[in-house]
Amino acid sequence: MKILLVSSEVNPYSKTGGLGDMVGALGKALAHAGHRVGIVTPLYAGIREKVPGLQKLALPLDLPLGSRQVTAEVWSLDLSPSLTIYFIDQPSFYFRPGLYGERGGEYPDNAERFIFFSKAAARLAIDLPWQPEVAHAHDWQSGLVPILLQHQRLQAGWQSPIRTCMTIHNLAYQGLFPAWDYALTNLPSDYFNLNGVEFYGLMNCLKAGIACADVITTVSPRYAREITTPEFGCGLDGLLRKRQDSLFGILNGVDYEEWRTSRNPFLKHSFSGNNLAGKAKNKLALQAEMGLPVAADIPLFGSVTRLADQKGIELTLGALEEMLERRMQFVLLGSGDPAFEKAYRDLAVRHPDRVAVRIGFDAGLSHRIEAAADFYLMPSKFEPCGLNQMYSLRYGAIPIVRATGGLDDSVIDLADDPEHANGIKFSDYNTAALAKSIRKALALYGAPDLLRHYRRNAMAADFSWERVVDSYAKVYGASQPA
Repeated sequence: MKILLVSSEVNPYSKTGGLGDMVGALGKALAHAGHRVGIVTPLYAGIREKVPGLQKLALPLDLPLGSRQVTAEVWSLDLSPSLTIYFIDQPSFYFRPGLYGERGGEYPDNAERFIFFSKAAARLAIDLPWQPEVAHAHDWQSGLVPILLQHQRLQAGWQSPIRTCMTIHNLAYQGLFPAWDYALTNLPSDYFNLNGVEFYGLMNCLKAGIACADVITTVSPRYAREITTPEFGCGLDGLLRKRQDSLFGILNGVDYEEWRTSRNPFLKHSFSGNNLAGKAKNKLALQAEMGLPVAADIPLFGSVTRLADQKGIELTLGALEEMLERRMQFVLLGSGDPAFEKAYRDLAVRHPDRVAVRIGFDAGLSHRIEAAADFYLMPSKFEPCGLNQMYSLRYGAIPIVRATGGLDDSVIDLADDPEHANGIKFSDYNTAALAKSIRKALALYGAPDLLRHYRRNAMAADFSWERVVDSYAKVYGASQPA
């Protein structure tokens, strides 16, 4: 099958979260399985300097954007004979310090930037010599690709139209813009209605993809069910219920070439489920790195997260206030809401022997925290898939999660299956429920044989992309144009 993935982020070239990880890994896995794969993404500042070997394609773009024409170039990078990255080079849109904004604010021209990106990707889907059969758009930044290709399909009367798939990574982010920005699409006004792009008088880029894609996926089976309810549907639950027969939940995979416990350049000590001595050494090394008392017998909790309301930050802060009277340590790596950043810094100042905080992002440190931690805190309010709980499982850090979305799909509690238990889950979204789960973790830490059982189960869990590719191939095959 010939597949074109479209994403505003692709690891290792650009990334703000799980989207970039997922698309980069999915592209590699599809190509490894024998499919012809292309990935379209913007050429952001710094990529050209870090990626030698880019080749300029003879496919210049000159596209309408409302009342003006905007030009761009396309540069390609062949990662293998069956996998190519296509970078959209439009410096005025993408050569900036941030991907979507800076200093806590969104870029005011994001509608122009990503409408143009969707148009460029749709044009490539039509013009690439290897003729993609499926265009797979990811999140709101490429949400207009299905509607643009649908319009082209109707205009041209294609006999073999390009099929479209739309993946929702997080329904809370929809790409909402004023109605006048719809003119930038150069589409007929017919699409700006309740069944298309319009959303309470605004333009909704993600809704356009959900309404017009041949198939829709999201990143875990439970989240696929949750988003058809008013509680999690973010105003689109009615449309998603209407399209339920075309909606599939596929749990994300993990790139185990990157997230590995042996020969990992970020880790000082290798380890495995059968030999955990290296994990114990990584714990001592992290304690020293973060300025905590170095002691093998203190249970260490970790978190690598965006500091946003979705991630249950207020629950973590509240539970730690109660639980730090116990003998335990906590390490955080993250950034986001300035109020949350300050709250964690204050916590570290008040508990310097028990809490260490690093504000920002550091890829190496994220690996070291996962590899060192005994337990990993992820009490999300909602979580479409989540990847850090899967990383923590592979690294033997027992995840403590709220039973929602992909967290519920990927973590097994003792109450679910004692034989295969690999984590601790709770349901109620409150501080008391998380504090109770931390107390369970401390009790588990005091039972070495049971803890070893959890760790072996955790590290044996298989979330490899090879297991996921077949599911996507089936979905692509089911995406017959409506």
